[in-house]
Amino acid sequence: MLAHRLRHRVQIHSLTVSIDSDTGAQTETWGVVDGSVPAEILPLNGRELIAAQAIQSAINSKIIIRHRSDLTESMRLVNDSIIYDIKAILPDPTLRRYLVLMCEGRNG
Repeated sequence: MLAHRLRHRVQIHSLTVSIDSDTGAQTETWGVVDGSVPAEILPLNGRELIAAQAIQSAINSKIIIRHRSDLTESMRLVNDSIIYDIKAILPDPTLRRYLVLMCEGRNG
């Protein structure tokens, strides 16, 4: 993998669910696992979504990062103001040098 292709910086976030002991209500918060990961972001296609009477855009993207073993599909990536939900993690089949993340992005 050529380092100059990893020109974007993404943050890796992990979901934490806490339960209030008094009310039993669940609170979901996103915490930063790694604040600056070099990545290559390749948009695959875009589509318009109509949700809550507002037009939103969703971007299917392929994001390539260096190999790491702590990444799961329940995490997300953030680049600038775009939040990328990880849909699939495809490892490098030969040398474990990189991961290909199939993501769906939305404006955050």
